[in-house]
Amino acid sequence: MSSPAQLPSRTPLPSRTPLPSPAAPPSRTPLPARRRLPSRRRLLALGRAELTLLVRNRTALFGALLVPLLMVEAVRSSLKTVDLGKAGTSIAEVAVTGAIGMALLIGVYSNLVAAFVARREALVLKRLRTGEPTDPEILTGIALPAATLALVQSAVLAIGGIAVLDLPAPARPELLLAGVVLGTVLLTTVAAATSAITRTPESAQLTALPLVLISSLGSGLFMPLTMLPDRLASVCELLPVTGVMTLVRAGWSGGVEGADLLGAAAVTVAWIAVSVFAVQRWFRWEPRR
Repeated sequence: MSSPAQLPSRTPLPSRTPLPSPAAPPSRTPLPARRRLPSRRRLLALGRAELTLLVRNRTALFGALLVPLLMVEAVRSSLKTVDLGKAGTSIAEVAVTGAIGMALLIGVYSNLVAAFVARREALVLKRLRTGEPTDPEILTGIALPAATLALVQSAVLAIGGIAVLDLPAPARPELLLAGVVLGTVLLTTVAAATSAITRTPESAQLTALPLVLISSLGSGLFMPLTMLPDRLASVCELLPVTGVMTLVRAGWSGGVEGADLLGAAAVTVAWIAVSVFAVQRWFRWEPRR
């Protein structure tokens, strides 16, 4: 019996060549982090931009620079028949200290109410909030030119009073400086709070007018509170600008008791705290729709 035929052996298949592994994507070099500007540089940039706008606004600049100077002569003329000796002051002193108070009211308060409203309506505040500056930096940067102008003008009025009106040098210049600085801070925060109820830049003068009139008549700008009836003087001592004017006048003439100075400073700080709360609660960063 014949043996079965043997099958031909299979030819082995060639081994597959392994596919090359895909090349790894090139690693991306991380971009350097954007450097955050220091707070001081941001404030200076905002202040420089705001100063340019203030210089272009001839009406605001005229009011801030010339109105306090004109008030000196107006007060001197109107108080010629008033005996201020009983109040321990003089016409020239009342005129200069009142002009410093008016520089704060017009140069800081009235101008900043209009500035805050104008920047809000032009969407400047909204755009600034999307950038690096914080909310306090935005408000401080906008107020910086007006505050600096008020401080410089107060110094000019003081020097002019000494050189032109023959006033003696301030008895306690540190109190005078403290009054001007506290007044600047106070009226800046009050201006920001007032802008919340102001719809347009054109109506800013109307909304700022009540405080200007009340302060001019009742805060001792041009009439010492000691010349008012006792009850009325007690009420006027609680007005926002009264504490500032008490410090300014005490810094010039001296002779004010420590308790009165502490009371004036406490009233001013209390109004600043109330104004800061009002700004945090009601300040508007966008136009009303």
